[in-house]
Amino acid sequence: MKIFNLVVPLLGLVGLSSASLAPAERQVLVTYPASTPASIVQEAKEAIVAAGGKITEEYTLIKSFAATVSDEILSTINTLSQTHRPMVEDDGTVRIQNQEHLE
Repeated sequence: MKIFNLVVPLLGLVGLSSASLAPAERQVLVTYPASTPASIVQEAKEAIVAAGGKITEEYTLIKSFAATVSDEILSTINTLSQTHRPMVEDDGTVRIQNQEHLE
């Protein structure tokens, strides 16, 4: 019983410390100005995937995509072009009124 009381808290500490080492990821929408060359948008997508992120949606009417990324890669894609900077915003559900009764 005494060993169990010692081991369980230690396992909890190991779990917490390993979780804090992983970079926090978030879901974002990345939108480029209409004048942005397709190569810059593609380079941003490739950088996200190379850094361990994931492209979750690609949009064709606008130069935009949704992705799951770390904050570090967001700073990288902001520096890919000086003239064509992306607008990055958190992805999520938007409601104009309380619609809980509809779900």
